Amino acid sequence: MTEPQLDHLMYAVPDLAEGVAAFERRTGVRPVPGSSHPGGTANHLVRFGPASYLEIIGPDPESSTRPRTFGLGTLTEPRLTAWAVRPDDIDEAVRRARERGYDPGDVRPLSRRTPAGVLLEWRLTQRDDPAPVRPVPFLIDWGGTSHPAASDLPLVSLTSFSAVHPDPGALRRDLAALDLRLDISSGTETELRAVIDTPLGPVTLR
Repeated sequence: MTEPQLDHLMYAVPDLAEGVAAFERRTGVRPVPGSSHPGGTANHLVRFGPASYLEIIGPDPESSTRPRTFGLGTLTEPRLTAWAVRPDDIDEAVRRARERGYDPGDVRPLSRRTPAGVLLEWRLTQRDDPAPVRPVPFLIDWGGTSHPAASDLPLVSLTSFSAVHPDPGALRRDLAALDLRLDISSGTETELRAVIDTPLGPVTLR
């Protein structure tokens, strides 16, 4: 199997409107509304190219449900919290990873509608992980759905993506089970870092 491709990065914010406004101030780029999700979250998007994007996710202002996923229940400042990769065959990728000692979780179907009413459907792996930062990505398969980055989203360039981890060797082994490699440095706290090129210059998200 070929190495899975980066699908998207998830940037969690405690307040969606404020998070989007702050991103625009830092980058000069205004993210486009995505949609609401079950569980009380909503998102805005910018793309890195035709097949990858940045998802800014936060509590849905139209929902009374306080989300708990990705640490949003206690989040006080923006944080790059997770990432997703797109393998050639998601079921085969899960099987191989389990054989190698890492369980990505079961593959589950999800869906949402865009503001224009278009139904997006995909499958992804879900792993019971309460950590606020997830340095091992989940897997995603868009099936026959048009990829979100293929639409007319604002464009920024992803120039680097890396991680900080207390045990880089252990993280490398988990990533290797998914046929992935990542620049990892040692540190006391787990952190994801992305540098994006914007109209206002390079911006680091972490």
